Amino acid sequence: MPTGFTVNAHRVDPYKNFKFRVKNEDGRTVLGVSKVGALKRTTEVLKHRNGNQNSHDSPSPGRSSFDGVTMERGITHDLEFERWANMVHPYAGDPAMDLVNYKQELTLEVMNEKGHVALRYFLHACWVSEFTAVPDLDANANAIAIESLKIELEGWERDLGTTEPDESSAVPAG
Repeated sequence: MPTGFTVNAHRVDPYKNFKFRVKNEDGRTVLGVSKVGALKRTTEVLKHRNGNQNSHDSPSPGRSSFDGVTMERGITHDLEFERWANMVHPYAGDPAMDLVNYKQELTLEVMNEKGHVALRYFLHACWVSEFTAVPDLDANANAIAIESLKIELEGWERDLGTTEPDESSAVPAG
C-alpha cells in the first residue's frame, strides 16, 4: 500500500506541524517563532453560460488571492518583529515609512522530527499589516506574553527542489 513516501518507505505517518522555522531574506532564522498561520490561496469562481446549454452554469477560474499569514512568538528583547512592523506607517508619520525595505522575501521550512527540511515554501513580497506588541495582560493567568505579526503577501510557492530527506542520514548544520 502506498504511503506517500518514496525515500523513506518505512514511514507511514505524515509530517508533524510543530517542527518548522522561518527565514528572512538574508537567510537568518527568525528567532522564537512558535506559530505560523496556514498558507492559503483562494481562486474566485466565474460562472458563465454557453449559448446552446444555458440551463446550467459552467464554472471557470477567476482571480486568485493569497490570505495573510499570522506569526507568533514569545516576547523577548529581540526587536526584529517591531522594526519590520515600523517600516509601514510608523508613529513618526508618512515621511518615516521605508518604501524600499518594507517588503521582504521569507522562507518557511517544515522539518521532520529529526530536523531534516522536508518542505520549503517561498513567501513573496511580504509586509506587515498588523502588529501586536503586547497581548492582553492578566495577573490571574499563567501564560506566556505573545507578540504577533500579520503578514500580507503577493504569493507563495513550494520549492520543488526540496526533496524528501533520507531519514537515516545526518542532519546538516544550519
